[in-house]
Amino acid sequence: MYAKARNDAYSTATSLATTQADMQDTQLTSLSDLSAQLKKAVTDAVGNNDAGTLMSTVQNIFEQVTSILNSKDASGDYIYGGGKTGTAPVTVTSLSALAALPAVSGAFVNGTNKKSVQVADGQTVAYGVTASDVGTGLMQSLKDIAAFDAGGSGNFSATPNLTQAQNTFLSGQITTLGKVNSALNIATAQNGNAYNQLKAATSQQSAMSTLYSGFVSGLQDTNLAEAATQLSLNQTALQVALQVTASLNQLSLLNYLPIK
Repeated sequence: MYAKARNDAYSTATSLATTQADMQDTQLTSLSDLSAQLKKAVTDAVGNNDAGTLMSTVQNIFEQVTSILNSKDASGDYIYGGGKTGTAPVTVTSLSALAALPAVSGAFVNGTNKKSVQVADGQTVAYGVTASDVGTGLMQSLKDIAAFDAGGSGNFSATPNLTQAQNTFLSGQITTLGKVNSALNIATAQNGNAYNQLKAATSQQSAMSTLYSGFVSGLQDTNLAEAATQLSLNQTALQVALQVTASLNQLSLLNYLPIK
């Protein structure tokens, strides 16, 4: 049956998309946590009037962020490449190289294509995320802190107490990093919303597959009169099942916003 084959194809594609969205959930949550860690490190430096260990934390977070944004899926494709599946989306390999860039946009070479999957007739779910979309804010803060440290007013590790210039700069970063963290929380929630739409679609596809299988076996095992009756019943069941598809768009993003 053509309808069953089409539904099975949707199911296969949806399964792959669900796997990636699930992986993205873990990684986006990690990015959000890293932004929170950076904010805490800066806040502690201001509160303690001592930024002696700040740059080691910044270096560690830079390495983790870069690793996440350059991660690959099981097929070896870059998850956040935006269509450039064979190219690492983040090009800088050191914090000093990031600090030296004229603009943070130079750290990213990903494309702009975002993955989506057709889960049913007339029903598509977008789930793709690009490195620049989710990484720019955090990488900008890392770049700003590293550039300030390398400048004339910086050198945090060699300063027993914060100078006024250092205090002013870091205090501004606390506000900026709060916004970065909020943006990453929203991105994580949007991905969670897409994941739940994909899971709902998977359940619907499974129900449709069972229903289509029932069409075939039911019609093969009955005589013509019974087949006509069974077809009518199956049509009613199909109509009910199709109505469930409309519920995929009723999921609210608010249900998946992480709470910090």
